[in-house]
Amino acid sequence: MVFHLFHLEPESGRSLQQQIRSQLTAAILNGNIPADMPLPSTRKLSQLLRVSRNTVIRVYEQMLADGVILSRERSGYFVNPDFRPQAVPEPVPVEPTEQVNWERFLHQRPSEQRNIVKQQHWQRYQYPFVYGQFDPQSFPIQQWRECCRDSVTEAAVGNWAADQLLDDPMLIEHIQTHILPRRGIWARPEQILITCGAQHAVYLVTQLVLKPGDRFAIEDPNYVDVRNIAASRPAELVPIPLDDEGMRVDQRLASCDCVYVTPSHQFPTTVTMSLARRKQLLAAAAEHDFLIIEDDYEAEANFTATPCPALKSIDHGGRVIYVGSFSKTLAPGLRLGYMVADETLIREVHALRRLMMRHAPMNNQRTVALFISRGYYDQLINKQALVYKERWRLMAEALHQHLPDSSNPPSFGGSSYWVEGPASLDSRQLAEQARQQGILIEPGEVYYSTNPPQNCFKLGYSSIPAERIEPGIRRLAELIHSPVGN
Repeated sequence: MVFHLFHLEPESGRSLQQQIRSQLTAAILNGNIPADMPLPSTRKLSQLLRVSRNTVIRVYEQMLADGVILSRERSGYFVNPDFRPQAVPEPVPVEPTEQVNWERFLHQRPSEQRNIVKQQHWQRYQYPFVYGQFDPQSFPIQQWRECCRDSVTEAAVGNWAADQLLDDPMLIEHIQTHILPRRGIWARPEQILITCGAQHAVYLVTQLVLKPGDRFAIEDPNYVDVRNIAASRPAELVPIPLDDEGMRVDQRLASCDCVYVTPSHQFPTTVTMSLARRKQLLAAAAEHDFLIIEDDYEAEANFTATPCPALKSIDHGGRVIYVGSFSKTLAPGLRLGYMVADETLIREVHALRRLMMRHAPMNNQRTVALFISRGYYDQLINKQALVYKERWRLMAEALHQHLPDSSNPPSFGGSSYWVEGPASLDSRQLAEQARQQGILIEPGEVYYSTNPPQNCFKLGYSSIPAERIEPGIRRLAELIHSPVGN
């Protein structure tokens, strides 16, 4: 019998009911259970699978209610013939015709842009110093599950399931009254828009404020995806180097139309822009009439000092477009962010978003709103601060011991280090050698717009267990100092 092939995994994370139903449904869809063959009785199947009879009863009741199986009096359960998939006709061979000349239609080739490439299945590596990933062990699964469940009650579904253009008012309210004030930002609801992450917000803004040939200033090194977004307009990129106070403010900005900065925690070097430099940048924006996109990523990951106020909080001219995200705090896969700007711009971004996707998934918006309202968001931030601070300290000690003078501790906290190896180091070769030994690092070349140095790389510590940090850095240092590593 096909039921002897069922394989239940108690440690899989899925309930026994879910596993039984999934495998039983697959057997039905694959045609392994004939329509005239009765399914085993609940008692028999529970004995075959060595599970509680009540577990099987609940599975049968659910499948009966969903129309997957039928109950025949005194005969048992059978496959519902209406549920069986329709036969798929055999494909008819088609003679090849003239091929489309895509060179005529493709006016852009985004696939040819340089991009960050994340290692697949990074969780399988012993020392994953990967950036931008989260530690599932520290995620509040129970609280998140509670908010997900409550977001799909009958009353809650009525608030988000209908086709609408407005964002979840509860989430907007909590961003307005809870999230933004921490950064010194006071905004009205009509100045806030939900996006599918910070990157989506930047894309929407640049589509509206940049025209072909405009000059777009960006830090160098920089966030690769934003660089590629601007280039696709196509805008003229103006890379601006950094110093100890962040992006330099000089005459190169005078002819720019828009400037993108990550002042709180510069990506990727982790430098924090000083308050004096922020004021200097705002003064330059007023003098030369350009806009500023402030990506305040990892603002919540602060555990070393009182952070500088957001650039938006000291902007009195409305030139700063503030972008935030829940990706680094909650999870990257959630894809939920927000932007704060003048009402005129928000109105147009809202209209453009409608053309693309109408709005971010409303059920996710309500889940996050509930998560914030019940204090779980604050609890998670406090927990992450303790975890990250310990890993930050261990990284500093390991780098000081094994790679002295290679990096400065991020002054704002965050979740990564920027490392400069020996001048002769090729970080791309190092990354491949390290990967073969179970160590994942990210070469720094891709973050530069022009003349990239080869000896820089990024080390994330958000997803590596604390006890593996020092051994991983030690092994990495051995590779760097070996003749092959240079």
